Amino acid sequence: MKNELKNDSIADATDLSLMNPAVPEDEARIKEAFQDRDWNEIKSADSWVIFKVMAEFVEGFDKLAKIGPCVSIFGSARTKAENPYYQIADEIAAKLVRHGYGVITGGGPGIMEAANKGAFEQGGKSVGLNIQLPFEQHSNIYIDPDKNINFDFFFVRKVMFVKYSQGFIVLPGGFGTLDELFEALTLIQTKKIGRFPIIMVGKEYWSGLIDWIKNTMLEGENNINPEDLKLFSVVDTPDEAVRVIEEFYSKYLLKPNF
Repeated sequence: MKNELKNDSIADATDLSLMNPAVPEDEARIKEAFQDRDWNEIKSADSWVIFKVMAEFVEGFDKLAKIGPCVSIFGSARTKAENPYYQIADEIAAKLVRHGYGVITGGGPGIMEAANKGAFEQGGKSVGLNIQLPFEQHSNIYIDPDKNINFDFFFVRKVMFVKYSQGFIVLPGGFGTLDELFEALTLIQTKKIGRFPIIMVGKEYWSGLIDWIKNTMLEGENNINPEDLKLFSVVDTPDEAVRVIEEFYSKYLLKPNF
């Protein structure tokens, strides 16, 4: 029995290694994390990182401080122009601009490009917070030249998304989109930022996640409160998405020119 279990474990490990083949660059980073460094090496390397982080914060604050009310739109970089969600993102951004809001995206292709396009073509503020990545990400052509900011650090970029947005609209996307969605939800849930509207677009796409949140996180494990389900809305159309933003701010008698 022990031999069978041992053989199964070896087989599982072998299968895992085949599924996740080692990449030389990844191996180098992993090995570097285990290397002993003396204090001078640590101080020198970390000091340089601190200055790079500070520089990104300074540039972001400087360019976005007077940008006015904006809505962040998140979604996949892989979405093609013929995809219905591309068209929906374009239309949402255009409608937001017509209602007086600017648009902030991650600055890349796909949904981000569509949102910047919708804002740009309506003459609104079109902001791109681009991240340097080894694949997928490159700045799209619809970002205002003075509002195109490049980042090396995800956490600095996410601060800019949150600090300068009056709402968050989330279209279908991958891990990065989920990261941005749950970042906003966490900050609002923990009252680190105001209760800005979060709108998830695409009921069919998000239905599995919503069911898991309700059935597992809430009812199964009691890891969130029932009130937390009110932190987000799920819609299907551009009109519905923009209406949530407008109705939210109408409660406070605020308009986009505040």
